[in-house]
Amino acid sequence: IDDRVDEMQQYVAFLRGINVGGHRVKMDRLRGLFKEMGFSNVSTFIASGNVIFSASSGDVDSMTARIEQSLAERLGYDVATFIRSPDELEAIAAFGAADAGTDEPSTTSLYVVLLQAPASDDLRATLSGLRSEMDEFRFSGREIYWLLQGNISESRLFGRVFEKAIQGVPSTTRNITTIRRLVAKLGTGQARA
Repeated sequence: IDDRVDEMQQYVAFLRGINVGGHRVKMDRLRGLFKEMGFSNVSTFIASGNVIFSASSGDVDSMTARIEQSLAERLGYDVATFIRSPDELEAIAAFGAADAGTDEPSTTSLYVVLLQAPASDDLRATLSGLRSEMDEFRFSGREIYWLLQGNISESRLFGRVFEKAIQGVPSTTRNITTIRRLVAKLGTGQARA
């Protein structure tokens, strides 16, 4: 009897720079690349570099390095990778729900900046120093929660200012709605195969 199925764990890889900035990758190709790396139950969620997969290894650092190396070789450019378990994603969605309450929820946006390690004290200080009536940052684990009064594209921090502020720390950003939808899909097994 093969017990390997029982040992499989589900993860989501959030990939930076997929289908933005001229780096176009079809989702069927991306799923194929993950299967070539030895992952199973591979599916994608929307075309922005969210890959659901199962692995027998629980070594997230090793998986991250393998994915980044393989994608760089096959796609020809670096793809920073951020892996989270379903439980971690549920915690992110719950943190976002608890932290985003305002009198006018329709005018706020919440984005999650995913990191590979917790934000340094220096990064926390830099981003906290950028707080304004529109922008506020909260920190928890390997995530930075960016609460905006309005849309992200309206923020003076959007784009180059934020990229400079994050000091070259690898990151990728998702709207909290994407995270919540992904959590819902993981719970019901409806991710796109």
